[in-house]
Amino acid sequence: MPIQLEIVTPERLAYSDTVDSVVLPGSEGELGVLPHHAPLVAMLGVGELRIRKGGSEESFAIAGGFLQVRPDKVVVMAETADLSSDIDLEKAQEARREAERAIEGGYHEGADLSAARAALQQALLRIRVAERRHREGPRRRG
Repeated sequence: MPIQLEIVTPERLAYSDTVDSVVLPGSEGELGVLPHHAPLVAMLGVGELRIRKGGSEESFAIAGGFLQVRPDKVVVMAETADLSSDIDLEKAQEARREAERAIEGGYHEGADLSAARAALQQALLRIRVAERRHREGPRRRG
């Protein structure tokens, strides 16, 4: 019996479909949700959200937010959610370089180091998720 999953960000509905399972980064570690999971509300961390449906797997790079598991659906309310196949690897690598330059230069110019560190963390996450997708290709389970 599949479960309804919705992934929402402040800007959009990023995903809505029935799935077999979802694994996501909680603030205290990785969480797995299967059909008939107990009701739950949890804070999300930064990492990869993996969706299994049929024999395939999709993934998102997500950052922050909340998870709500209800009897009829699972709702992920994330600050950001980027589908791995939509991540532009070159743009993510450029964002990483810019964040690294901001961190190095910010030490002398008094720039907002916490914002630069957050941007670096987000860029590294996108790179990791995109590279995994390119390495493995679309995953099919047999």
